[in-house]
Parts: sequence; C-alpha cells; structure tokens
Amino acid sequence: MFQPLQRGDKIGIFSSSVPATSTAKLRYDRGKEFLQAKGFIIIEGNLTGKQDGYRSGTPKERAEEFNQLLKDPSIKMIMSSIGGTNSNSLLPYIDYEAFKNNPKIVIGYSDTTAILLALFAKTNIPTYYGPALIPSFGEFEPLVHETYNYFKHYFCQPSVPYTIPMSPVWSDEMINWLTYEKPKTLYSNKWISFHEGVVEGRLIGGNNNTMYGFIGTPYFPVIKNGDILLIEDSLKSASTVEKNLAMLKLHGIFDKVGGIILGKHELFDDEGTGKQPLDLLLEQLDGKIIPILADVDCAHTHPMFPIAIGKKICLDTITQTITCIEHWL
Repeated sequence: MFQPLQRGDKIGIFSSSVPATSTAKLRYDRGKEFLQAKGFIIIEGNLTGKQDGYRSGTPKERAEEFNQLLKDPSIKMIMSSIGGTNSNSLLPYIDYEAFKNNPKIVIGYSDTTAILLALFAKTNIPTYYGPALIPSFGEFEPLVHETYNYFKHYFCQPSVPYTIPMSPVWSDEMINWLTYEKPKTLYSNKWISFHEGVVEGRLIGGNNNTMYGFIGTPYFPVIKNGDILLIEDSLKSASTVEKNLAMLKLHGIFDKVGGIILGKHELFDDEGTGKQPLDLLLEQLDGKIIPILADVDCAHTHPMFPIAIGKKICLDTITQTITCIEHWL
C-alpha cells in the first residue's frame, strides 16, 4: 500500500490540538530542522504558528488543515506536530473518503490516537502510533537519535519479520523542552513480563486517556477476539489511570484481547498508593490470564518506536519481544 520513505519525500505537519508550533516555536523549529537535515521536505499545515487560546483553531479549522494535507498527492507522510487533549473534536469533520482514495502514512501519538483510530475504523487502512515532530524530533541528543533510528528502520528500511529492539536507556526527565539545560538522566531500560505466553494478533490501541473521549462511537474500531491491545498514558494520577482502565473493562475489551502492551508512563503519580500502572491494570483484569509486556517504549518517554495500528504482530512475554510479522507498509 505504501512505499518506504526516501530522501526528498514530503512530510506534512498538522496540529490537531495544542498550538505548540506557536507556544513552543524553538522546539518546533528544532524538530523541523532535524528532519530536514535527514533529507525530508516539511510541508507545514495552515495552522502552523497559529493559536486560538488552548488550541490551534476551531474543530472545523483543525480538521480542514488535516484534510488539505490528505488531499495533497505530493505528500507521503502526515505527522502530528504534538498531541493535546481535544483531537476528538475533529472526528466528524475528517474527510475519510479522501484518506481511502489517497492513503498516506499518518503518524503521531498521545491525543492523536483519536485521529489514528478513527481513520482505521472508517477505512481499514493502517495508521501509525509513533513519533511526533515537536516532542520526538525536537528532543536533544542522544535520545533524538535513538528515536530517529527506530523511525528510519521502520519507514525507510522495512523488512519482515522485524523484532523491535529494546533501547538500552530511556528517560522521562522534564528538562530541555525549549533550550538545553544539562544532560537528561538516563535510566537502564527494562521491559516487564506478566503471564508468560506467545500470542499473535492485530495491534489496536494507543493513549488510554484519549480513547476515553470517543470509545463506543462509530469512530472507535471494533475490538476483535485475539487483538493485541496497546495502552499508554502520561502525567496521570493513579485515580485517573484506574478510571481509564476500568473504562476498557466495562466496554468488554479485556474479554476479547489476546495480549496487552503497556507503555511506559511518563512521570506517573501513584498518589501514595505505591501502585504502578501495571498493578492497576492487573486489578482490572481481576485474575484474567492475558500475556502482558509492560514498560515498553512506545509511549511519551524517550526514545520511542513506531508501530502500525491494524497490522499483525507477535507478542512474546517469555523472550520479552515484539515482532512485526505482517508488512506494515
């Protein structure tokens, strides 16, 4: 369906929520220059540099920016500038037929989950949970290079099967957003297995707090038996994480999925409980045996790897590996 990215390809940038191309211009410019130095041509959406209070524009204006990029035949990838909290407002106004007739690689994470899942639900065309311009490629080295290496291998040098390597280090330290202060604290990386098993299934999911805003609507994909669920979140308290996980349980999702990938939670607040997101997830599973791989680097922490929504993967909690077994482009 898609061809690998090459030098000279155009990447369109859209802002579906937070106006960070204006409020974090230094980081936006740094991310843009980083990808340009890799040989890509950056096409700015028409809301770049604009701000309407907490957002980049009205819901219709934000959807129109996205639709214009969809309809441009010269653009190969559309990348989110950043997330936010209200991308679900765009869903009624997206031109799903344009995406179906002229598919593009659409990538982002966090609040962009709403757009990624809606596009897949309406067209059955895969979308990609992965780096966004400002938070991911506006990051300083060495972590920006780790994220780009994942990005390059996935989109520029795709091969199947592909076992996603675990980065040796990671960080969620909140410094160096606009300007460099000091090196971030790097932590030794470790993924956590719970319930050993090997399962294959279609990957579905994304940011759980965002899914809360449109689950149960026609814009949310139908979860099938055996799907592998990706869930991650950022800067949330234990009470909010419990609420969001309970939402999935109440919708019957845990009764269907064959495996769960739980992303690293950036700066989680346990609210004095001593419990981590994995503990809260296990409470909601209520003894259900589902293979889980937790603290995975497809989340708000650095570095971050991309992965296709709607494509089959193999989750092995014995060897702690995630392998793409169906071609994602």
